[in-house]
Amino acid sequence: MALSGMISAAKFGAPNMAAPVQTARALRFDIFELDLRAGELRKRGVRLRLQGQPLQVLAALLKHAGEVVTREELRGEVWAAGTFVDFDHSLHNAIARIREALGDSAEIPRYIETLPRRGYKFIAPVEEVQDEPTSQLPRETTPPAVEPVAALPPTGGRARGIIAVFFLLAVLSGSWIAWRYFQARQAGPPIRSLAVLPLANLSGDATQDYFADGMTEELITELSRIHAIKVISRTSVMEYKGTKKHLPQIARELGVDGIVEGSVVREGDEVRITVQLLDAPNDRHIWSEDYQRELRGILNLQREISHAIAQQIRIQLTPQQQARLSSGRPVNPKAYEAYLRGRSYITSDFLTPLGLQTAQGYFEQAIQEDSSFALGYVGLADCYVYLAILHRLSPDQAYGPAKAALRKALELDDSIGEAHATLAILNWRHDWDLAATEREFNYALALTPNFGCAHLTRSYYLSWKGWRTEALAELAKSRELDPGYSFDATEAATYYQVRDYQGLLQAGRKELASNPEEWLAHYFLGTGFEGLGRPAEAIPEYQKAIKISDGDQDAAAALAHAYAAAGRKNEAVKILRDLEQKSRTEYVSPYMIATIYAGLGDKQKAFEFLEKAYHERCWDLTWSLRSDLRIDNLRSDPRFQTLLQQVGLPR
Repeated sequence: MALSGMISAAKFGAPNMAAPVQTARALRFDIFELDLRAGELRKRGVRLRLQGQPLQVLAALLKHAGEVVTREELRGEVWAAGTFVDFDHSLHNAIARIREALGDSAEIPRYIETLPRRGYKFIAPVEEVQDEPTSQLPRETTPPAVEPVAALPPTGGRARGIIAVFFLLAVLSGSWIAWRYFQARQAGPPIRSLAVLPLANLSGDATQDYFADGMTEELITELSRIHAIKVISRTSVMEYKGTKKHLPQIARELGVDGIVEGSVVREGDEVRITVQLLDAPNDRHIWSEDYQRELRGILNLQREISHAIAQQIRIQLTPQQQARLSSGRPVNPKAYEAYLRGRSYITSDFLTPLGLQTAQGYFEQAIQEDSSFALGYVGLADCYVYLAILHRLSPDQAYGPAKAALRKALELDDSIGEAHATLAILNWRHDWDLAATEREFNYALALTPNFGCAHLTRSYYLSWKGWRTEALAELAKSRELDPGYSFDATEAATYYQVRDYQGLLQAGRKELASNPEEWLAHYFLGTGFEGLGRPAEAIPEYQKAIKISDGDQDAAAALAHAYAAAGRKNEAVKILRDLEQKSRTEYVSPYMIATIYAGLGDKQKAFEFLEKAYHERCWDLTWSLRSDLRIDNLRSDPRFQTLLQQVGLPR
C-alpha cells in the first residue's frame, strides 16, 4: 500500500474537484520528516533505515497525531485481512524499531506514548508539508486549431500487421531498456562480504539473551558455508551488541559490503525472527522478511534465511550448497535449548575450566534429550579437547570420549566443518598422524571456508611444522574474518614455534597494550626475554601469567626454569615439589615436570618424564618438543632425536 494512500479523506477532507488540489507530500515533526511519496523517514534530511510495517505504523500514528490509535485500528490499517502473523509480536517489534530510529523511550516518551491495553498516541506536534497547488482544466475547452494533412493511402491487412509488429517490438525494446536501467540503478554495488550483527532479544526477558546470541551464531555458521562471500566471525560482531554506531561506520570497521540485522522473539516453543539485509556503506535497505516457526524447525529456518540472503545478493550456490540449504531435520526443542546454553559458555572470550565443565553438562543434556542431535556431540568433543589443553583432563580422559563424540556426530551429519576441525586437532596432538591432520583441516575449510577458528588452528599446526610463511598467511585469513579480535597472542605462538624471540616480544607487548589481562601475552613475553638471555626480566612476566591464569602448569614450569637459569634453584625446586605433590590428586603434565628437571640440569630425570609423556601421548609434548627452549640442553642426546621421530617430527 502506498503511504500517501494512508492519509484518509476523513482526516484531511475530500478535495474540491473545481478548486486547486492541496496534496500532503510529507509529515514533519521536530527534526524528522516522513516523505509519504517516497516512503522514507528522514532526520535533518538524512534518510533513516526504517522500512515496511514499522514505517506504515509510524504513518498511521502521524496521521492521527494527538489521538489514541487502538491496536485494532493499527491491525486493520497496516496488516491486511487474512495475513498469517503473530500480530502482538509484530506490532511490538514495529514500535520498538520506530522508537530506536527516533531515539525515543517508552519510559519517558517524546513522540510515542503507550497506553496499556488500548494502543498508542503520537504526542509531538505534526505539520503537513503540501505540494504546490495545481489547477484542473475547465470542463469545456476548445481544442487548438490543427492544420489539415494529406490523407494517407489505404493499406492492406498485411501492411497493417507489419506496422503493428514493429510498433510492438519498439515498445518491448524500450521497456526492456528502461527496466535494465532501473535495475542497474537499484542494484547497487555487489555484496561480497557480510556481517551478521547480534540479533536483538525482543522477548522482554533478559534471560533469553543467550537464545538470541545463539541464533546469531548459528546464522553466521550457516552463511559461513557459502564459498562466494566472506562472513565475519562471531567474536567481532558481538562487540556491536546494543551499539548505537551507524551502519557505514560498522561496515568500515569490519570491512564488509553488507550487514544483516534483526530480532528474535521466543515464547515457549515458538520462535519469530525478523531479519533485514542492508547495503551497509550506503545505508540502503535491500530486503527484509519476518519468519515464524516452531522451535523444532529452527535448523531449517536458519538455512532458509541463509538461502534467501544468498539470493538477494545474487550469489551462485553450488549444487552441494543448494542441497544443504534446502534440507534440515527437525530438532528436539529441549535439546536445542540446552545446546545453545552450552555454546554460550564455550564461545566466551575467556575459556575457563568451570565454564567448560558447565558447557559439557549442557551438551550432555542435549544428547540425552535427542540422541540424534549431531551438534550436541560436536560441542561435547570441543569441551573434552579444551579441558585437556588446559590440563584439567589427562590425554586418556579426553581423547577417548572426544573421538567417540566426533565419530557419532559425523555419522549423523558428515557436513559439519567444525567436527572435522576438532578431529584434525586430535589427529595432530594425540594420534601424531600428520596426513590425517591435513586431510581433516582441508575438509573442514572446504565445508566452511569462513570458519575463522579452523584457519586459526591450522596456523598453529603450520607453525609447529616450521612453515612460518604459510602459518602467517593462514593467520591473515583469520584476521580478515575476525577483524575485531586481537591476534597478537596468536601471532606470538607462531614466533614461539620458529624461535623468533624478538618477534615474540613485539607481539606480546602489542597484545598487552589492548588486553592487559591476557595471561598468554605475559607468558610469551617471559619466553621472549628468556630466549634473548634475560631470565631476570622473564621472571616477573611468568609470575603475572601464573596469577592471571589461576596457576597454569605451563606458566609455573616456565617460572621454575627461569629461576634455575637465574641461579635461584631453591625457588625452582619448590615449584617442582608443588607440582609433584599436586600430581597425586589431579592431572599434572609429565612434560612440564621434565622441563623443570632439564632446567635444574638433571637430564636423567628429565628423560624419565619425557618417556612418561610419550607413553601417555601428552599433548604438550606435541606442541613444545620442537621449539621449547627449556629443553635445549637435551637436544644433542640421541634419546631426544629418537623422541622427535616418534612424534612425527624430523630430526
